[in-house]
Amino acid sequence: MKYLSSFVAVGALLLGISAGARAQTEVTLLAPNPVRSIIDKVAPGFEPKSGYKLKVTYGRGLGTRDQAAKGDPFDVFIILPPYPEALASGNIDPKSATTLASLTLALGVKKGAPKPDISSPKALKQALLAAKSVAFVDPPQGSDGTTTKTALEKLGVYDAITPKAKLFPNSGGVGNTIAKGDAEICIYWLNEMTNPGVDVVGRLPKQILSPLKVMAFVSTHAKDPKAAKALVAYLSSQEAEATYKKDGFLPGH
Repeated sequence: MKYLSSFVAVGALLLGISAGARAQTEVTLLAPNPVRSIIDKVAPGFEPKSGYKLKVTYGRGLGTRDQAAKGDPFDVFIILPPYPEALASGNIDPKSATTLASLTLALGVKKGAPKPDISSPKALKQALLAAKSVAFVDPPQGSDGTTTKTALEKLGVYDAITPKAKLFPNSGGVGNTIAKGDAEICIYWLNEMTNPGVDVVGRLPKQILSPLKVMAFVSTHAKDPKAAKALVAYLSSQEAEATYKKDGFLPGH
């Protein structure tokens, strides 16, 4: 009986040490600003469900891809396509690639202003050419800016829009200028079009813009790969997906 009691005590101690070690493990996540609002909502549920601590860092949509390529010390990266340099670097595990959700661009106008027809590529082209000014994120400074440029080039209006374009370093600046009436129409991520002074006209037609997938990768240098994989699994769970949809993201799959 004495030995049995000792065995039980040692077993309990080991289990306690194991649980304590797990609770002290910190998983670090780098995510781009376009998904900040939603990660802020979803992330708090990870710690109580997993027992791991979570530290989230945010960066520019374009910059986070560069940080992954450089091998910055994070356990999990959320990045937006294209990311050939990050894959080629060997710093992210391609087998861990997991689609969380998809971003899509939308066109907006000042609250209460007439909404142009953008139901087809032809209608969108006419609306853009007729507008006196178009506000969007400066392509070199943000992922929605580069995506907007690609869409406008595919539509064949980028060069015509450039002289009347109003560029900003982020979507917040775009929304504010529309709300103040300093630009006629704007284009940026639908999930970020939350300024009360902006009315959403609608998503850009799929013919000129495929939804941009939000991807999660485990770092090949992750301190605890098991913990990193647990975070990716949580961020791609049905529970998280339901929250993404409520905030203007499209399904990831």
